[in-house]
Amino acid sequence: MDWLWWVGGALVLGILEMLSLDLVLIMFAGGALAGAVAAALGAPIGVQILVAALTSVVLLASLRPWLLRRLRRRVPLEETNAAALVGRGAVVVATVTPEGGRVKLNGEVWSARTTLAEAIPPGAQVRVDRIDGATAVVEPDAG
Repeated sequence: MDWLWWVGGALVLGILEMLSLDLVLIMFAGGALAGAVAAALGAPIGVQILVAALTSVVLLASLRPWLLRRLRRRVPLEETNAAALVGRGAVVVATVTPEGGRVKLNGEVWSARTTLAEAIPPGAQVRVDRIDGATAVVEPDAG
């Protein structure tokens, strides 16, 4: 029945890990589970404690650093909404000037303007430089 105490301890440590998120207590929980296995196999209490301690140290030294590296790895964010439109191509549907105009962008008609002095005629291919509110700031597409 000693193994039940070890399993109970592992459960408590697992719950406490959910509150701390340091990946330390979960390693001790793994050690407690190893102690439970030793107890279930009939090992004396001294051996159970030694197995739990050694397993915890091995988990802390090997598994925890690997898990931390995996968790802290940066995943590139995928742009969404208006930010995803920057750099995309569009077609001018109404002459675009520094004051305004219209482009068909991503299947929708957007208000647009350009930072260039000359107007961009309808049918011209443009590239979105940035989104300013609900207006696409465009430049002629060089490609």
